[in-house]
Amino acid sequence: MTRPSLDELRERFAGAFPEADSLELQDDSHLHAGHAGSAGGAGHYTVRIVSPRFDGASTVARHRLVYDAVREWMPHRVHALVIVARSPAEAQARP
Repeated sequence: MTRPSLDELRERFAGAFPEADSLELQDDSHLHAGHAGSAGGAGHYTVRIVSPRFDGASTVARHRLVYDAVREWMPHRVHALVIVARSPAEAQARP
């Protein structure tokens, strides 16, 4: 399988977080060329998302919510995610 496009990821995260104030995606796969996880075509991405669902949630809980959106794509299409998940108040405090 090949890695998902940014449009496919955006659609997936937008569906999982329809209430999100902000969603930014970046394909970092080129930075991991030659890495074992990239050899099969899986991608490396950065996800920045601002959602009220993260209010009061621990970092681990936030990451689980994000990973849940792409669970069936891991590890064959998505090898790794860098996750920045903030509540709206956190995003206002440090953009």
